[in-house]
Amino acid sequence: MANNLNGISNISTADLLGQNAKATSSNAQTNEFAKHLKDALNEANEIQQDKEEAIADLATGQVKDLHQAAMAIGKAETSMKLMLEIRNKALSAYKEISRTQL
Repeated sequence: MANNLNGISNISTADLLGQNAKATSSNAQTNEFAKHLKDALNEANEIQQDKEEAIADLATGQVKDLHQAAMAIGKAETSMKLMLEIRNKALSAYKEISRTQL
């Protein structure tokens, strides 16, 4: 009987160690995803700031190259659309997961 209990406790310990390894791997993936998402948001923010500077230069007449200003504005518009689509997809995925029955 004592051997049987020890065997059960050993299996339980092994199962817990396996679950901890899976959780650690999942945490690493989550942290990596969060890092990539944060980097993308920072890059989109920098592009938006460049656009604001280009618009301010246009308004004050300090534009050296109109084409570069137009490119900065277009790039900012495209990056904003991309970030909005990513947000929409993430919200859609969250809603789908929340509707999933366990």
